[in-house]
Amino acid sequence: MTGPSVGEPALPRPGGPEVAVPQPPALAPVAGSEHDRVRFLAEVTESLAELLDTGEAADRLAGLVVPRLADWATVTVLAGDGAPGRTARAHRDPALLADVDTYLAGRVSAPRDQSALTAAMRSGQPVRLTELDPDLGPESLPEGPVRAAWRQLDPTSSLLVPLQARGSAFGVLSLVRSGDRPPHGETDVALALEVARRGALALDNTRLYGRQLRVAETLQHSLLTPPPQPDGLEIAVRYRPAGSQALVGGDWYDAVLQPDGATLLVIGDVTGHGVEAAAAMAQLRSAVRTLAYDSPDSPARTLDRVDRVLTGLHLGTLATALVARLELPDGDGTRSLRWSSAGHLPPLLVSPDREVRLLTSRAERLLGIPESAPRTDHQVAVRPGETVLLVTDGLVEAGRLDIDSGLARLTGALRGLGGLSADALCDRLLTRVVPDRTDDDLAVLAVRVLPTCG
Repeated sequence: MTGPSVGEPALPRPGGPEVAVPQPPALAPVAGSEHDRVRFLAEVTESLAELLDTGEAADRLAGLVVPRLADWATVTVLAGDGAPGRTARAHRDPALLADVDTYLAGRVSAPRDQSALTAAMRSGQPVRLTELDPDLGPESLPEGPVRAAWRQLDPTSSLLVPLQARGSAFGVLSLVRSGDRPPHGETDVALALEVARRGALALDNTRLYGRQLRVAETLQHSLLTPPPQPDGLEIAVRYRPAGSQALVGGDWYDAVLQPDGATLLVIGDVTGHGVEAAAAMAQLRSAVRTLAYDSPDSPARTLDRVDRVLTGLHLGTLATALVARLELPDGDGTRSLRWSSAGHLPPLLVSPDREVRLLTSRAERLLGIPESAPRTDHQVAVRPGETVLLVTDGLVEAGRLDIDSGLARLTGALRGLGGLSADALCDRLLTRVVPDRTDDDLAVLAVRVLPTCG
């Protein structure tokens, strides 16, 4: 048994004549009143206008047309530009949704199944199937649960309306009627065309939005390279993009082994979202690592030099950032951590004995703000077995907590994790704090000083 091919729309099997319906010059009155028609179309527009996810918009559109225009409906958005094909469905009787799903998943694909779709997509006109064969042969509908679901749904006619926007068709709205309900008349067709037009515009916007999201996410991931693993250290990083309701932002991390043997650690967050933020992040990340590697210096002076670059080149980028240097170990394996923060969250020091220290310091200006006040370095000893943790606010503010509450939650979640490897600590921390995707992207950088032998 095979299901529909990737991107294939969820259409009933035609068993009767296909009737191409010419585009009417204007909407005819619908049952009820002109006011009722206008109110319904306004509801369609308003319900879809604020949605940014294609799957959610398709679900909403399918639900809006049932039962007014159909007993059950599917909305199929064809795959394209690397995006998955999506099929949404709705039935006037929620108890029959399982039968719709069984039919859609199990129906057999065949070339003749595409004729109605092809006619609608190529012509840009709706196609009415005024009769549907109630007993399709086994070559189109398998015996067993799929055939039983088809009979339970009892489809008798359907209307296929192409979804097209900006000059191209990318999907179809399938409106199916069951039992004794008559096929779609001219008034129904006119209303369905207007609903499909409005729905297609909304769906196309979500597709464009999703395309930008994928570009930004791809760019972000391509820049966030695996960290080095210097002797005596264990470095782990994590990046998690924002959920579908918000664009990927400009969070980044970096770790660089410097010429003098110290390890440079950087974490930051560029203001804004989307491709622009990802591109600004790329420029800023490159500037920080280049300046720090070319002239190893204190973190504060590195940030000062980055400020001069941002200002002098008029890049117009604002960002929080924390730059740190983990120096080479002394005789007992202890290392000095020096850091400077440009308005970023403080680092945390996690000990194997469950102690978690929040290394707070006086807040200083963001990168990109043209001020002459010098920045400040801070210093702490990091002993073997301890882990330095740097994070962005996507982790701290997950669940819409304020900064103080989020830091308190983060500190609590880290207790008991200090004896883990850097990788395991990151995984356990994310599971505890953000088991699902959040409204903002987040980055985590953990550096564990390995215990000395003997």
